[in-house]
Amino acid sequence: LPFVFAASSCNNNSESTTTTSTDEKKDSMNITQDQVGYPDDSASLTGFVSYNANVEGKRPVVLVVHEWWGLTDYPKKRAMQLAEMGYLAMAVDIYGDGKKAEDVAQASALSSTFYSNPQLANSRIEAALAKIKTYPQADTTKIAAIGYCFGGGILLNYAKLGGNMNGIVSFHGSLAGVQPKKELLKSKILVCHGGADPFVPENDVNAFKKSMDSINADYTFKVYPGASHAFTNPEATAMGQKFKIPIAYNAAADSASWKDMKEFFSKIFQ
Repeated sequence: LPFVFAASSCNNNSESTTTTSTDEKKDSMNITQDQVGYPDDSASLTGFVSYNANVEGKRPVVLVVHEWWGLTDYPKKRAMQLAEMGYLAMAVDIYGDGKKAEDVAQASALSSTFYSNPQLANSRIEAALAKIKTYPQADTTKIAAIGYCFGGGILLNYAKLGGNMNGIVSFHGSLAGVQPKKELLKSKILVCHGGADPFVPENDVNAFKKSMDSINADYTFKVYPGASHAFTNPEATAMGQKFKIPIAYNAAADSASWKDMKEFFSKIFQ
């Protein structure tokens, strides 16, 4: 969830688990997910690295940045989906020290630290990037990141502050953040935005587009009509009901935005 709502309303050992698909079309897949520890100056971080162990050679890298709830099972599942597509993917830990939110108040408190200090968030992203680059499967010339809600907003700030990747994708992320500077922006950007997102008002959309257009930024802005906040997460509707917040899953928008991400990757990883 974006900071607008929040204001108002990992050691170096690794563990590996393997999931082999039973789908006949995926007989050649052996999707492995490694739990990895990696250091940052101010926290112990733990991430989850996914890849197809039956395929040799280097492949593009994709980081997955979590929602404001923290590193739950959802970004881990997305990393495994990316591994099935042929990428080396890592669900990254922004909060550190195993922190996850149990309710809205905790999520607000945890996320606000990184909204107000984007350089700290960037440090956590760079730590994850350094870790994933140590994998022999990593093609370090082809790197992207995707983020959900909080993660999307954090990645947009990362890009605007000079983060050097081929591209980043924000799914229903906050658009209010640091102002872009032409000399710093190196990454291509895809924004996947819900047309009925109550936490990212039209004023934020217009201001974001205006700021990006002012520096001739290379970005694409996709809107999915009727989609609310957190539209990609199948658990969003239940979470919204539990915490009485207007978030909901939208299968059509989820499918369409994932397709748009695939097309974006096909362009930036040429």
